[in-house]
Amino acid sequence: MRCGRETRDTLLSSPFITRTCLCSMKIAVEGCCHGELDKIYETISYLEKKEGVKVDLLLCCGDFQAVRNEGDMKCMAVPAKYRMMQTFYKYYSGEKKAPVLTIFIGGNHEASNHLQELPYGGWVAPNIYYLGYAGVIRYKGIRIGGLSGIFKSRDYRKGHHEFPPYNPDTLRSVYHIRNIEVFKLKQIQMPIDIFMSHDWPRGIYYYGSTGELLRKKKFLRQEVESNTLGSPAAEELLAHLQPSYWFSAHLHVKFAAVMQHPPKGNAAPRVTKFLSLDKCLPYREFLQIVDVPERLGSSEGLEYDPEWLAILKATNSLQRTTPHPWNPPENNGLHERWDFRASEAAMMQVVEDLSGELAIPDNFSRTVPPFDPNKPHPHAAPSYNTNPQTTELCATLGLTDIYAQAGQGGDELGRVQGSTGGEEDDDEDGNSVGSVDEPSEYPTDTSGLSSSFNPDEITIEDEWEEEEEEEEGKEEEESKAAVTGDKLPVGEILTPSRMVLPEPKSDVSPTHLPHLMNLPPPSHSTPAAAAVRPLSGAEREGLCEGGDEDPTAARILKRTSDETGDPGSRGTTPRIKRRNQVIYTTVEDEECED
Repeated sequence: MRCGRETRDTLLSSPFITRTCLCSMKIAVEGCCHGELDKIYETISYLEKKEGVKVDLLLCCGDFQAVRNEGDMKCMAVPAKYRMMQTFYKYYSGEKKAPVLTIFIGGNHEASNHLQELPYGGWVAPNIYYLGYAGVIRYKGIRIGGLSGIFKSRDYRKGHHEFPPYNPDTLRSVYHIRNIEVFKLKQIQMPIDIFMSHDWPRGIYYYGSTGELLRKKKFLRQEVESNTLGSPAAEELLAHLQPSYWFSAHLHVKFAAVMQHPPKGNAAPRVTKFLSLDKCLPYREFLQIVDVPERLGSSEGLEYDPEWLAILKATNSLQRTTPHPWNPPENNGLHERWDFRASEAAMMQVVEDLSGELAIPDNFSRTVPPFDPNKPHPHAAPSYNTNPQTTELCATLGLTDIYAQAGQGGDELGRVQGSTGGEEDDDEDGNSVGSVDEPSEYPTDTSGLSSSFNPDEITIEDEWEEEEEEEEGKEEEESKAAVTGDKLPVGEILTPSRMVLPEPKSDVSPTHLPHLMNLPPPSHSTPAAAAVRPLSGAEREGLCEGGDEDPTAARILKRTSDETGDPGSRGTTPRIKRRNQVIYTTVEDEECED
């Protein structure tokens, strides 16, 4: 893409709101990764062969665990006894290359020192791209946005002040969402096709089968009934962005919903399809493939988004690297500027800054030595490094490397880090619950009042241990249900022909919604406050099961156990042994060890 009239026409014709071609790309969506890259890529490869399809893109919704070496493991909020190297280091070192272009956001179990090197996003390994604290990029004309971390009210108004070595407080606060990132995302005017968050938008559970969710996760009932489950910040972004798809993870359960937003002016109401997925384990619904139409005239690789980069430039002076509370500017007479939306001129300036080239460069570089199984360093200290990708982008656009700035605070910031915590329970993260020790900017934020017991929440200790008895009881039942009573072949991957969304709680009469998703998304700005209603059963069926939509557009994937299979048999189907504590391995690996 070059500067001049052609560039301007391309930018202003807005591929986000123009025609879509008949062809579509297949996007694999994965829930919590937990470092299981080899298993996820193996599963995608198997599905491609079995179904005769080609997956174009993999989206991972957090807990990616981009651990490069032993020092990185000390920057991840998991108990020491559950810290495992997993397989990312192989992709970081170059031993392996991701077979599918992978885009991910951060969750609450990450090598935080690694991801902090890339506050605006970047490559963590060849073909694996991190979206940053918050980010929007384009792939084949599709706008993909994301917000890393989870919501915690007590840290929401602080700056990104953390840097390694972390103390027990900053080890967790480093992955908590900040209001500056949400403020940036709320400046977006052009429609988003896909958005990712690790924790759920608060209230989304009212737009799907709430009863089925509570049957799977009984401990969520109190939060659901009091509407305190999930992130109020993500709820606000969902109302503003109104993306076609919103993907999440965190709660380790598959849940689908369809939300119709209030119409804006004379435009047709937009609809968001929400999907949360499980983590990569046997008999868990952790992967789903979705067909998304490509845009006409779009490029093949990842591209920067001019509107987003213009917003980053405009809001650069608002960024803070201290733990002191901060509120974004408002139209209340106290601020000289409160509107940071990107103008046409600002977007054109970004294109000029990039010399007319929007393609994201393949400029991955290693900043620390990768793990070497033959030369372990169990006592390696956490690293603190700036990343050349961030340095280059900041120089090009005039941005601040906030990770470098936080580190330059030295001992002064270190002393502040040790005194900013307050008491915080280790069970903070299962429901994105907040603390009541600091006022929230959300008038209805009751996240600090949650008190129900969550046996599957992230208590730091217990997340990594599967409930073995529960799984053993469920495996046979789920397998039989999936194959309608027939015996499930050993290692067979379950791929229902289409996504079936649960019935919502609604008594609203049906409307003419079956063709809404075929309409080009209208351009919009911040929505006015309005009541949002769930869709009725007939509306949902029209959106997700009827109309012109391909019934094979989405496939649910479950990894199954082969413990009952013949250990001597071998075939093309990957046969996975269920892990008994922290990881499961293939039967082939087990035999090699013997």
